[in-house]
Amino acid sequence: MDTIDQIAAQPEDAEKDSSVPAVAVEDLHKSFGTQRVLNGISLTVKRGETLAVLGRSGTGKSVLLRLIIGLQNPDSGSVRIHGQDIAGLALDDLGEIRKKMGFLFQHAALYDSLTVEENVAFPLQHHKQEMSKSEQADRVGKLLEEVGMEGALQKMPSDISGGMQKRVGLARALALEPDILLLDEPTAGLDPISSGEIDDLILKLQAEHHMASVVVTHDLHSAKAIADRLALLNEGKVVIEGSFEELQNSDIEFVREFLKHS
Repeated sequence: MDTIDQIAAQPEDAEKDSSVPAVAVEDLHKSFGTQRVLNGISLTVKRGETLAVLGRSGTGKSVLLRLIIGLQNPDSGSVRIHGQDIAGLALDDLGEIRKKMGFLFQHAALYDSLTVEENVAFPLQHHKQEMSKSEQADRVGKLLEEVGMEGALQKMPSDISGGMQKRVGLARALALEPDILLLDEPTAGLDPISSGEIDDLILKLQAEHHMASVVVTHDLHSAKAIADRLALLNEGKVVIEGSFEELQNSDIEFVREFLKHS
């Protein structure tokens, strides 16, 4: 059996090896000044699996996503994408790994000055120069159709609702055909009907694209609907990890209190 170091040295083989987790974080620590945010977190996500990360505000959920995508570096511990440790990688190498990861920001983070079509085309224009403009336009059209926004190509972000912006954000996150999807509070700020629509869309996309997904959310109902497993954080640590039913049956006081008030 290959050691972890051997797997890390063979990233292309690891991508094809279904036994290697798509995402693996081990003993992650992260502090900002005197504030310790993550205190030894270890999690794995298999291909085709959705992990929801829950916790109170300020428990490091969004920081965890930024570490996974390499926007920040951990103080210690490792982040492996398809078996490859991303710490210390050159920017070009990290950029290649990021192309395999789609990111939906908490507030969709669409470019205000670009149309819906231009927002979704943005990753293609910067990372798929080999595609012709007609090929890019065709892919953008298919992505927007996939998320139910095919009629809004020429609209500006300010002209569409928050739920629609999330749909466009999902289309943009899928532009480079990633095999890992990172979602930061995908239902935040949405009414219950819109939240349910986003949950249904995430499930549909997951079934069609078979991606590994990490969803950071405070929305327990959403997490229950879309995730295969849930991890609950508190004080920078994983308190419990498992199915929703396992969380429900937990004797841990913090878990009971979290479920009661969520």
